[in-house]
Amino acid sequence: MKSVDVLILGASGYGGGELLRWLSNHPAINSIRGTARSHAGKPFHAQHPNLRGLIEGTFEAAPDWVALSQSEAPVVFSALPHGELGKLRPEFEAAWQAHGLIDRLTIIDLSADFRLDPTWVYGLVDWKPERMKGARRIANPGCFATALQLALLPLAEWKPAFVAVTAATGSSGSGAAPLDTAHHPTRANDFRAYKMLSHQHEAEVLRTLATAGWEAPLSFVPQSAPMVRGIFATLQFPLPAGIGEEALRAHFEAFYRDRFFVRMVEGSPRVAATTGSAFADLSVVARQGHGAVLVALDNLGKGMAAQAVQNLNLALGLPEWTGLKNAGGYPA
Repeated sequence: MKSVDVLILGASGYGGGELLRWLSNHPAINSIRGTARSHAGKPFHAQHPNLRGLIEGTFEAAPDWVALSQSEAPVVFSALPHGELGKLRPEFEAAWQAHGLIDRLTIIDLSADFRLDPTWVYGLVDWKPERMKGARRIANPGCFATALQLALLPLAEWKPAFVAVTAATGSSGSGAAPLDTAHHPTRANDFRAYKMLSHQHEAEVLRTLATAGWEAPLSFVPQSAPMVRGIFATLQFPLPAGIGEEALRAHFEAFYRDRFFVRMVEGSPRVAATTGSAFADLSVVARQGHGAVLVALDNLGKGMAAQAVQNLNLALGLPEWTGLKNAGGYPA
């Protein structure tokens, strides 16, 4: 097993904290460093109190490319805000070139900056996972996009004429910085839709489905739910003639038969059963020519950091579940 040294850019946010949590128990990781200018010099547990006593280290003001260049397997996870890595890329690439990292460095970006860039591998792990092997530039999918694509990709063979999607997310999806829409007192006892038919994750979903041969007629309404973590998506569509619930379920089970972190469940999936884990839970139902797929996952886990670690594992030739075989807490 290679000895991996990790640098997390933007390690003070929720994504950075989840990466620290997962990587702290990863058997291939030799060292972990993290940057956060506004928290430089403070210990990781100052921002992530759940990590106290589990992982040592302090936030650094800037990346130490010299130290990373000494690694057998150097890795960068970028958990910077959307747009930041794109702006910093020319400066970083000059530094990587100067320190012999440009062709050795594995970069996994959690932001939206490169999800539509064909020069980066789109890191939806459970769709053609062989794409990840040896990848050096990986764009991690969005959380909503992960849930929707897991539900939609098995349907590409049938190409339903219309798919209606409603999907609710927890407040942590808005990031660690306080926002009016994510502030707990205004959200805790409320439920609302937002960015109706215009969510930014729709573009990456449609591109993946087009690659799979389906120009999907998608109608997506995201919703803000009174929970901290989790996504719950419901997709409804017309079924091909002769396809009932048993056949629909068999189709999904066959599609995900070898995908360890996608679980088919009976009845409704439960957000609480996936919280803090790398799993996505799916179920299907069919009645009178109409089908529905339901998906639950943790937006910070399978929808972000845990999937990023899956991408790392496959890129480096490790079993994809390395460091990730943990159940979430239940009840959440």
